[in-house]
Amino acid sequence: MSDHYAALGLASSATLADIKKAYRQKAAFYHPDRNDAEDAAERFRAVQSAYDVLSDDDKRQAYDDNRRRNLLDNPLDTAREIWQSYFKTIQL
Repeated sequence: MSDHYAALGLASSATLADIKKAYRQKAAFYHPDRNDAEDAAERFRAVQSAYDVLSDDDKRQAYDDNRRRNLLDNPLDTAREIWQSYFKTIQL
């Protein structure tokens, strides 16, 4: 499971306005027509997916519930996934 908040560079307490702003910035940066990086298309899709979930109240609530449950069920794997996602974002 990917971390939608990390894909947009946001905290889980972000408002809808924060989500929209981050989406516009990240989508413009990772758009395959503007970014020549090999993983630009993949990151662009991740940003789109994150926005689709986080901008819808019902989907966001379900995602947050599942995220909390995963943190409690398997904290080591969750922490590992979060750190790997973080390191991918700083390897630009």
